[in-house]
Amino acid sequence: MLVVDPSVADQVVTTELRGEVCLITVNHGPVNALSSAVREGLLRAIKLAESEAHCAAIVLCGAGSHFSGGADIREFGKMDLRPPLPKLCAVIESCPKPVVAAIQGVCLGGGFELALSAHYRLAAEDARLGLPEVLLGLMPGAGGTQRSTRLVGARAALDLMLSGRQISGREALRLGLIDCTVNGAVVDAAVAFAKEVADKGDVPRRTRDAVAGLMQSEANRRAVEEARTEAVRKFRGLFSPFKIIDAVEAALTEPFEDAMAIERRYFLEAVSSPQCAGLVHAFFAEREVAKAPENRASEQRPVASVGVIGGGTMGAGIAVAVLSAGLPVVMIERDDTALNRGRAIVESILDGLAKKGRLKDDDKTAIMSRFGGATSYEALSNVDLVIEAVYEDMAVKKEVFAKLDRFCKPGCVLASNTSYLDINEIAASIPRSQDVVGLHFFSPAHVMKLLEIVVPEKVRADVVATSFALAKALKKVPVRSGVCDGFIGNRILATYRLAIDYMMEDGASPYQIDKALRDFGYPMGPLQVSDLSGGDIGWATRKRRAATRDPQQRYVQIADRLCERGWLGQKTGRGWYLYPDGSRNGFSDPEVEAIIDAERQRVGINPRLFEDSEIVRRVMAAMANEGAKILEEGIALRPLDIDVVFLHGYGYPRHRGGPMRYADTVGLENVLKDIREFEKEDAFFWRPSELLVSLVKEGSNFDSLNYAPASQ
Repeated sequence: MLVVDPSVADQVVTTELRGEVCLITVNHGPVNALSSAVREGLLRAIKLAESEAHCAAIVLCGAGSHFSGGADIREFGKMDLRPPLPKLCAVIESCPKPVVAAIQGVCLGGGFELALSAHYRLAAEDARLGLPEVLLGLMPGAGGTQRSTRLVGARAALDLMLSGRQISGREALRLGLIDCTVNGAVVDAAVAFAKEVADKGDVPRRTRDAVAGLMQSEANRRAVEEARTEAVRKFRGLFSPFKIIDAVEAALTEPFEDAMAIERRYFLEAVSSPQCAGLVHAFFAEREVAKAPENRASEQRPVASVGVIGGGTMGAGIAVAVLSAGLPVVMIERDDTALNRGRAIVESILDGLAKKGRLKDDDKTAIMSRFGGATSYEALSNVDLVIEAVYEDMAVKKEVFAKLDRFCKPGCVLASNTSYLDINEIAASIPRSQDVVGLHFFSPAHVMKLLEIVVPEKVRADVVATSFALAKALKKVPVRSGVCDGFIGNRILATYRLAIDYMMEDGASPYQIDKALRDFGYPMGPLQVSDLSGGDIGWATRKRRAATRDPQQRYVQIADRLCERGWLGQKTGRGWYLYPDGSRNGFSDPEVEAIIDAERQRVGINPRLFEDSEIVRRVMAAMANEGAKILEEGIALRPLDIDVVFLHGYGYPRHRGGPMRYADTVGLENVLKDIREFEKEDAFFWRPSELLVSLVKEGSNFDSLNYAPASQ
C-alpha cells in the first residue's frame, strides 16, 4: 500500500493515503519552489498513485502555508535539469485518476501552471494566484499561455500574464480559473472533493480540452490584436510580452500540442535572453540590499510615531508615506499659514489617490485622523523619529537640528532628507551625533520606492537598523550609502549629466540625446526629466558648487542660459522643450537650439555629429566609471546597491539590470577601452577608476564584488 511517512524531513515530496485519496505534498520551503528534485519527486509520486489499486483520486498541495511560488529561480539557465515542468504537467493532466489542486498562499508561475494541469482546482479565498513571469523577462513555459486561454479566453489570460499581477482566490473563481473557493481547511476540502469526484466515476476533466475560453473566437482575435497594439506602447524594446501574445494567438489557431511546442520555443528563447538575465539580477539585487552590516547585526529602536519638519511637496509626500503605513505624524511648520498649506497638500495627495481608485473615503478619514500639526518643536517631545525636509541649505538644516536636539527625547532618531549636503557636518553640529542619519526620499515621496539610507561616521548601528525597518514599513526599497556630495544616486546623476552637457556643446542636440536614451529603455530622456523636476534645482546645485569647482573641470553654461531666461521646464511652460497651453507633452524648441549654437560659438567649438550609439556609450561609461569610484571610496558597499538606486530612483531600464550590471554585460574591457578613448579629449573628466582598471586586469567584473565576504 502507498504510504510514505510525511514527517521525513529530507523528502521534498511526500505522499499519504487518506482513505482512497492520495495526498501528494510538496515540502520545499519557504514557498515550495519547483526545483528539479521537487519535479522529480512529483513525477514519481503521480506514477505511484496511478499504479496504486487503493488510490481512486489524487490531491496536490504544498506543505505549510503555500501551494507553490513557482520555479526555483536559481536554476534558470540550467536547462538540462530533469524532468522538465511541461512533461510533469502533461503527466498530471493525462492521469486516468482525478487530480485536484488544493491551493493556499501563493500559487504563482510554474506553481499555477502545475495547478492548471490538474483536473480540478480549489483555493482559499485569500490565495494569491498568477503568472508573473513577464516581470523576469520570461513567459509561462509549461502550458500557462495555453491552459489559461482555454479556460477564460484571450482577454483575461493576456491581462493576467502581461500585467504579472497576482489575483485572489475570489477573483480566480470569478474568472473561471478555479472551481470553487474554500473558507477553512483547503486540503481537507480538496480531499473530500476528490473523493466525491471519484465516487461519481466521471472521466477526469482535462484543461487542454476546455473550450469555454475559445468559443468567442472573434472576441479572442480582437483581444490579441488590441494587446499587440498596446504592447508596442507599453513594452517598447521588451521581448517576452510580445511572445506571450504570440503564444496566446497560437492557442486560438493551433492544435494543443502544436501550440504547446510554440510556447516552449518562445520560453526557451526568453530564458536565455539578456533581458531575462538583467531582470533576474534586479530581482536578487532588491533582496540583497537590505543586508547592510548595521541592519544584520543590530537591534532596532521602537518607532510608534514620526515627526516631519516642513510641509512642502517633499515633506507632505513623506508624511503621506508614513501615515499610509499606519503611523501617526506630527508636521512642524513655521506658522499657521504654512502648516495649513502643508495639511492641504497632504489632503490633495490623498484625494489624488482616491480619484485613481487607490484609496477609499473611509481610508482617507482614517489616515487623516493620524495627522497632527504644530508650529512649535515642543510638539515633537514624544515622537520616536523625526525627518526634516526643509530647504537644501546647510545653515537652515543646522538650525533645525539644534531645535530637534533641544526638544526631542533621548534616543529619538533624527533624520535629514538632504539630497546632497554633508550629513557628517549636520550631525557634528549637535551633541547627539550618534542619533543622526540621512533618509533621502525621492520625489514624489509617497510614490517613489527608493530610500537612500545615508550613514554618517558617528551614527549608532541601531539607528541605521531602525531606518531599514522604517523603509520596510513604508514599503520602500532601502539602499545604504556613505556620505559624499550627492550620495550614490545624485553623485552619479551629476556625472552622467556632465557627459550629456559635453555632448550637447560638442554637437548633439538635446532632442537627439533624449531619443537615444529613450531607445535604450529609459521612460523619459534626461532633459525631459529636468523639465519635469524643474531646471532651477540643478541651477541651484551648480551655483552652490561653483566656489569649490576644480578649475580643470570643463563647465558648460547652456542650462544656465535657459534658467536665466526663466525657462525652468513644465512649471513655466518652457525649458528644454516647449509646453504650450500647459501641455505635458514637450515640443522641440528652435530657440533652445539657437542658444546652444551661440554657446558653441562663444567657446569656439565646431560641432560634430554623434551617432545615437555613441551617446549611449558615453553616458553608460560615465555612470559605470563614477560607480566604480564610489565603490573604491566605500560610499556603496556593492555594485548591486548602485544598480538598485538607479532602477528605483532614476528610471533606469529594469531589463538591463542597472548601470553596473550593464557594464558587465558590455564587458568591462570594452567600457575601459571607451574611457581611454574619451580620455584623450578630456583627461580630467574621463579619468578611469582604479577599481575598473584592476578588474579588467584581473579579467573580472562588478558582479564578482556583489557577494564577496568583505561586503557582508
